[in-house]
Amino acid sequence: MSLSTPVALLIFNRPSLTKVVFGEISKVKPKKLLVIADGPRAGIPGEEEKCATARAIVDEVDWDCQVLRNYSDMNLGCGLRPATGITWVFEHVEKAIILEDDCVPHTTFFRFCSELLEKYRNDERVMMITGTNVLGKWKSDVQSYHFSNYGGALGWASWRRAWKFFDYDMELWKYEEVRKRIRDVLADEEQFKHRADIFDMTYRKKGVTWWDYQWGFARLLQSGLSIVPSLNLVSNIGFTKEATHTTSPSDYFANLPSHSMSFPLREPKGVVADREYDRQFFLRASGELHRREPSIVGQVSSKFRKLPGS
Repeated sequence: MSLSTPVALLIFNRPSLTKVVFGEISKVKPKKLLVIADGPRAGIPGEEEKCATARAIVDEVDWDCQVLRNYSDMNLGCGLRPATGITWVFEHVEKAIILEDDCVPHTTFFRFCSELLEKYRNDERVMMITGTNVLGKWKSDVQSYHFSNYGGALGWASWRRAWKFFDYDMELWKYEEVRKRIRDVLADEEQFKHRADIFDMTYRKKGVTWWDYQWGFARLLQSGLSIVPSLNLVSNIGFTKEATHTTSPSDYFANLPSHSMSFPLREPKGVVADREYDRQFFLRASGELHRREPSIVGQVSSKFRKLPGS
């Protein structure tokens, strides 16, 4: 049986990882696959060949599938390339499941996203579905998912109606009223200060090589919730020296075990952020070493790390 929900795959220069993730996608045989690829960096020996090899993996589609490609000839970087690529995705489809080349989903991740994309398609309170539960498990004995003000972009899904609020430059952050609103949404001064530091840096474009904080900002500004599975459904295998941000294999978030989601899904009791989960998420994330570049880390605070996703 083919997956009717479109799947988007972001790739670059890691064919071995791309092959693993592509293998998981091939198990569910999506009817539409949208592929976003960044171009090779100038002056990096062998990178053009690696990019070409990664792109060639997509040509191995052997099921009935419409493949759309958005390949950049030049290198846009790991901030702008995903941002422009995801925008391109939602110019072509109303909803999508999105994976990067190092995010290995459990097979049940696809059904989980597909069912909830349909269930909440018109509920503007919900802006994102993530497959990542950084705590591993959370209240899995009573429900299949919960809602959060956070949501890791390591295997996720969303709708065009939500992505339309994304602004890579975060122009609205300059307004005090906007800051106040986000403070009110988080309802936790420590969490807000941490976010404010990184939002300030992102807005000023000081060494920014990301896009997911801008996406997190867009959701917070709209009081948009993320759906988080009660069991982690995605494992990130990209914590290697070749990565830009996730360079330490010993990082807590490296290779988190993924689990099988049971169906039918058990609903939470309300569409409201689980503040207890959000606090535990924040404490877990801020307790690990920051995986951004040292110069960037120093500008934020040596106390905090980059939260996985946003």
